Amino acid sequence: MTSDSNPPVIPRKYLLSFILVTTLFSLWGFANDVTNPLVAVFKDVFVITNAQSTWVQMAFYGGYATMALPAAIFIRRYSYKKGIIVGLALYAGGAFLSIPAAAGANFNLFIISLYILTFGLAFLETTANPYILSMGPPETATRRLNLAQAFNPMGSLTGMFIAGTVILSNIEVEDFKNDINGYAAELDTTQVQKVEYDIPSFLRSSPRERVYDENAKAYVMEKGVDAPATALQDFKDGKIESFQGMTHRELQQSDLKLVALPYTVIGCVVAGVLVIFLVTKLPNTSPPDSDHDVHFGRTVKRLLKNPKYVGGVIAQTFYVGAQIMTWTFIIQYAENELGIDKATAQNFNIMAMVIFLCSRFVCTFFLKYVSPSMLLLALSAGAILFTLGAIYLQGLTGLYSLVLISACMSLMFPTIYGLALDGVGEDAKLGSAGLIFAIVGGVFMTRFQGQVLDLDSFMGTTATRGSFYLVILCFVIIAIYGFIANRQKKA
Repeated sequence: MTSDSNPPVIPRKYLLSFILVTTLFSLWGFANDVTNPLVAVFKDVFVITNAQSTWVQMAFYGGYATMALPAAIFIRRYSYKKGIIVGLALYAGGAFLSIPAAAGANFNLFIISLYILTFGLAFLETTANPYILSMGPPETATRRLNLAQAFNPMGSLTGMFIAGTVILSNIEVEDFKNDINGYAAELDTTQVQKVEYDIPSFLRSSPRERVYDENAKAYVMEKGVDAPATALQDFKDGKIESFQGMTHRELQQSDLKLVALPYTVIGCVVAGVLVIFLVTKLPNTSPPDSDHDVHFGRTVKRLLKNPKYVGGVIAQTFYVGAQIMTWTFIIQYAENELGIDKATAQNFNIMAMVIFLCSRFVCTFFLKYVSPSMLLLALSAGAILFTLGAIYLQGLTGLYSLVLISACMSLMFPTIYGLALDGVGEDAKLGSAGLIFAIVGGVFMTRFQGQVLDLDSFMGTTATRGSFYLVILCFVIIAIYGFIANRQKKA
């Protein structure tokens, strides 16, 4: 029997509902991490700049910003269950929209499909996070949310694995780039500075037999070793008639069908989950006398007078920015700094997510002995050190340092979320909107990093390495929030 001094994390009466709602954390984790590699894929498939390719993340996280507040108003007016149902319907609809986008090789329609998909994710996150917090005693709310959030990386890992095996390992444009680069290197190895790194065998992708296409050969012979710099654009413009019997348009459509496949499958899965929630009775965790009217103005005033909440929204904005920048550009870091192909580079993303997942369970255990604010401060300090390593350490050491940032990011989102909503009561339904709106940090910070990557150099180092100074800025702000929250707790 549980005593009042040791309240349960998940009361028995909420166990089934907790399990069902926790599945949603894996669903939006999948969407997040099957989408991140598209920044690199679309850059080559559509032949656009790094900055232009970040429209993928701007649409994805912009959807959160657009729908967070309407979602919060909706669940306050109606219920958590209805919010979940609307979220799942939008998620599935956006996923299925990728099918015509791929068929028409339409970049803008892909962006719209991601935008709509994240309307659904905004509903799900705005609903699921406070719902989990409400499923039991307030004393264990942060631990309960951390436990639910621990299942988010499982969906993320699945998304990363699918992105690596279905998309990155099979896109035709990557074969084209490899053939152009390989033939240019063979043409004049003295002019091509290429360093081979000893990549562990478990990270090596299966080598595919390379057969140089005659049109690619002729192009390289004409352009010389400078051919890789302009090959994709010239192929798009028709200066290379075809590659392995495919025009640029045909190659592009072939690659985009691969991109659409995971979204089609997850759309079907989400539709199935929607049916389960429709037929399942979920508990109403609101107090019996709770007011379902929005009272928007009064609620916002109360929240804005709460410094811990306002600071949490700011910290969450920069945390999401740091997370998305780190995971989105691991591939570019591996490509640009070490010459690793996209499919192999995705393995480092998977490694980062495995570390992230393991660290979540470890850090959740430590929360029994360390306050959330103190843990947040310690994790921020570690993240800053690893980011500096990614900037200044050379070779695989720098890449591994970049991967290890994920160990420190593991519990930041739910910890900031729990700290910000601590003691706000029924205002949590609208308050959660501000914390989900904070995901907009992934829009602007990723765009800034993409613009830095298009430069020749930044802050005294390569543009790729220098772009991670933006990540350090984010972790400094999170550390300040953890420090202030810790002082307030002691006071």
